[in-house]
Amino acid sequence: MSKREKRGLGRGLSALMSDIDADVTSGDAPSSDASPSPRRPDARLPIESIHPNPDQPRRNFTDDALNELANSIKEKGVIQPLIVRPAPGQPDQYQIVAGERRWRASQIAQLHDLPVIIRDFDDAEVLEIAIIENIQRADLNPVEEATGYRQLIDRFGHTQEKLATAMGKSRSHIANLMRLLQLPEDVQAMLTAGQLSAGHARALITLPNASELAREIVAKGLSVRDAEKLAAVSGTTAEKPKKTKANASSDKDADTRALESDLSAALGTKVAIDHSADTGKGKITIEYKDLEALDDLMRLLNGSQRD
Repeated sequence: MSKREKRGLGRGLSALMSDIDADVTSGDAPSSDASPSPRRPDARLPIESIHPNPDQPRRNFTDDALNELANSIKEKGVIQPLIVRPAPGQPDQYQIVAGERRWRASQIAQLHDLPVIIRDFDDAEVLEIAIIENIQRADLNPVEEATGYRQLIDRFGHTQEKLATAMGKSRSHIANLMRLLQLPEDVQAMLTAGQLSAGHARALITLPNASELAREIVAKGLSVRDAEKLAAVSGTTAEKPKKTKANASSDKDADTRALESDLSAALGTKVAIDHSADTGKGKITIEYKDLEALDDLMRLLNGSQRD
């Protein structure tokens, strides 16, 4: 019991990933001759005995995409089986762990039964798989993907390094995306709507007037490079009135601000870097709101040292 509590889920991210990797990368997309070989199902279940997970984080299923997938299923069938678990408290009923789009499209295609892989996951594992499945979808916007990474780190204690290894991403990719969550909500909304690219948005991180600059970038249709120049000028202007004798020698450059953001995302708290270009020396200040947060921070730092 104690070992399971320490590991959180008792299986680990890589074990969960092995159950959904092929399922997600090819199973929810229209089939093609180049698709990987389908996994062998454990059984075929009546479609009426399969039910969606009520806690599924993703709620947006577009009609066009479902109809396209339904047409593919009518022609070639369900290539990759769904992953299900026995529905809690419902004999002979099953809950979808991964593959809800295939289930919905199969209803449109009027299939009577579906191939499934049955796994005995608990509620926490089902939630983790749902988050991972959503992250691996090709149509996620940067904010949705970043939110998924944040959920995996906050809920399940995964590090950026472990996520990068398990999901085939670079650590910098994950860190850069998570930095976007530091932006004001209105800027994140512009990013979600496609008005700003991730490159535009990254230039605005840590700036106090990010919302104002984002509106200007959208209104003028600025390129990422022009947005970076605008942000650099604005950042320098904003910092000048706040100069003290200790940091009057230079303003923080974009690289220093980026490092601050990376550390803030990794540690989950505000981090300030004061660096002297003249001496090469500096200091890092890490904030915490209470003793519990300090304990969490120390556990995270100790874990990083062991890795």
